[in-house]
Amino acid sequence: MFRYLVAASALAVVGAAGARPVSAQSATHPFILDGLVVTASPTPRALASVAQHVTILEGRELESRGLLTAADALREVSGVDVVRGGSFGAVTSLFMRGGESDYTLVMVDGIQVNQAGGGFDFASLSAQNIERIEIVRGPGSALYGSDAVAGVINVITRIGGVGTRGSVRVEGTSIGEREGLLDGARLSADLAGVSERARYSVSLGREAVDGIYAFNSRHENRSLSAAARFVPDDRTGISLTLRLQDREYNYPTNGAGALVDRNAFYFEDGTVAQVSVVRAVTRALELEALVGLTETDGGTDDAFDDPADTDAYRSLDHFRRSSVQLRSHLRLGASILTIGAEAEEERQRSFSESLSSFGAFNGRSENERSNVAGFAHLSSEYGPLALGLGGRVEDNERYGTIATWQAGVTAGLPRRPGTRLRLSAGSAIKEPTFAENYATGFAIGNPDLDPEWSLSWEVGVEHELMDGVTAGATLFRQRFEEMIQYTFAPPRPGDPNYYNVAAASARGVELDAGVSAGRIDARANWTWLRTEVLDAGLEGAPGDLFVEGEPLVRRPRHAVTLSASMPATDRLRLHSELSLVGSRTDRDFSSFPSVPVELPRHTLWSLGGEWVVRPPASGSTTVALTLRAVNLLDRSYQEVFGFPAPGRQLHVGVSVGFGGGD
Repeated sequence: MFRYLVAASALAVVGAAGARPVSAQSATHPFILDGLVVTASPTPRALASVAQHVTILEGRELESRGLLTAADALREVSGVDVVRGGSFGAVTSLFMRGGESDYTLVMVDGIQVNQAGGGFDFASLSAQNIERIEIVRGPGSALYGSDAVAGVINVITRIGGVGTRGSVRVEGTSIGEREGLLDGARLSADLAGVSERARYSVSLGREAVDGIYAFNSRHENRSLSAAARFVPDDRTGISLTLRLQDREYNYPTNGAGALVDRNAFYFEDGTVAQVSVVRAVTRALELEALVGLTETDGGTDDAFDDPADTDAYRSLDHFRRSSVQLRSHLRLGASILTIGAEAEEERQRSFSESLSSFGAFNGRSENERSNVAGFAHLSSEYGPLALGLGGRVEDNERYGTIATWQAGVTAGLPRRPGTRLRLSAGSAIKEPTFAENYATGFAIGNPDLDPEWSLSWEVGVEHELMDGVTAGATLFRQRFEEMIQYTFAPPRPGDPNYYNVAAASARGVELDAGVSAGRIDARANWTWLRTEVLDAGLEGAPGDLFVEGEPLVRRPRHAVTLSASMPATDRLRLHSELSLVGSRTDRDFSSFPSVPVELPRHTLWSLGGEWVVRPPASGSTTVALTLRAVNLLDRSYQEVFGFPAPGRQLHVGVSVGFGGGD
């Protein structure tokens, strides 16, 4: 916890140090995001100018509804399927538009936080201190490089609002599977400040929950989130971001879901840091430099349970990604041309030790790879018409040179005000993981692997039926090629276990509707998805995940979400969410080879409210109570076969805010 306190103090000092007067009409204004999307292009654009399907989740709304993790919020987004392997803290994956779980690029304030090869565990990402989450569907490699195959999720950290304000929140959790009244607790403290030249925020949090199993299922997560934005002069903007996180997840289950272990646990420490500097050289030319770092240390510890236990295992993996990016933004009339270059380095060190009655086995590896890229992006607006065109060339020291592209157009219809048409297409890549390239021991990596790639398109329409009532529909199709497949039976003894041989497709429809009338807000979305394996690659191995003509596992065919938020009184606001998730295929790993199974459809209903005991006023203390019941009907369901999901849960919290000003 000491490193969290030191980092929090440093960020607060940095934010306050930048607090000097500035004109409200500064040439660079990094504070205002309302109505703009910052993820879909190199420069902020109005939502109506973006050709891809975009959803924005506001952090204040997530907080008022009592959502604990970003994954909880993303479950309600069309085209997104969130899958958690059992209890709280278990590995949580996300499938966007039917793509693989490592086909979504995840960023924090614009810096990539995926592991090498695209993997990201959403169990580590809390919903604390979030300004907004931008979800951009479709390929994004032309702008961001590897991993942005099916879409991009950008978590934007909150910065100060009015004056200097802080808050403290305490929340208790009760879980239906356990007998205790209090099965978990969450503590958080936030501080944010603002002046004419600067804004900053610092947030500390700790969450601990006992889990749903009878033993060894406790989960703890500690985090620090901080950001500072300031303008030293009227032409310069500086942004700093820092996130620290460490967590521990105890699990009694083996790979088939059986309760077999009383002391196995997974641990992870993570750091995300970025510095961004923007300088307006002239009214038409702006230069930008970004330096980013993502670092994680994690592993598994499974010591002997007792003297009779003959199996033990431990592992440690260290991953670091460092990057430097330079961009120039040139305004040409109604167009903005961005030209940039990026240099990136990935390093990974791994250690493992396995002890059993057959003896001891140790494994070590250390690998690295570097990548340089050049990219260009053009954004143009001509009346009701907006265009976007981008391309990127990667030069990777391991797999060589590869290019990606993206193009889109959106248009308003003059004779139908409030109607907007969208069309976009593009290609994307995902680099191999270090294990796929360099594994030794039980599996042999293939250093000659190429990146997986995709070709995608979408067409959509959005219409404002009346003031505050909107509806939209998006049709999309994706094709995935050169997918890396693992095989238990290589063609020849000593050959690698990984090959670029599989192919698949995904197509679907996303329907979204929303109503905002006064203080009432309601949303509905429906996703229809069909995935298919087009080429099973190395066929014949028992238990293959890729079976030609079959769907990809763990993607439901249908998903519907209904949500509503409305006032009951002037101080009490109610929230309700209903989700219906269709059946999906999976594999039963309790036997070898694994056999296909079907996970039945399930329905979940959540209900909650926020009661403002003491409403906000200038400089006053505020008090609010929240209550949220999750899976209120106590449905039994699984998102991963063999790993039951939590039943009914009750979360009760109180938050106290102080400070502020006009």
